[in-house]
Amino acid sequence: MERTRLSTKGQIILPKTIRDARAWGPGTEFTVEVSEDGVLLRPARRQPSTTLDEVAGCLRPKNKKKLKTEAQIKDAIEQQVRRRHGSGRY
Repeated sequence: MERTRLSTKGQIILPKTIRDARAWGPGTEFTVEVSEDGVLLRPARRQPSTTLDEVAGCLRPKNKKKLKTEAQIKDAIEQQVRRRHGSGRY
């Protein structure tokens, strides 16, 4: 059993052997649950990626005259991804 300590900033460092065994790298997100025995830490599940075809039609347009084509939607998504990556956000 390994031990760690809570920092003054409320941070806990997971021992390297545990991080390596689980392949948890920087930026790994966790869920934290309080249990009877203490605290349970689990890696958060990311929402699965979806395609436009899987979600198309789930929202109704307010103005049918301004409907976008699939190509226009994909282009807009690509522009936003490039903008966010360029800003260092992702």
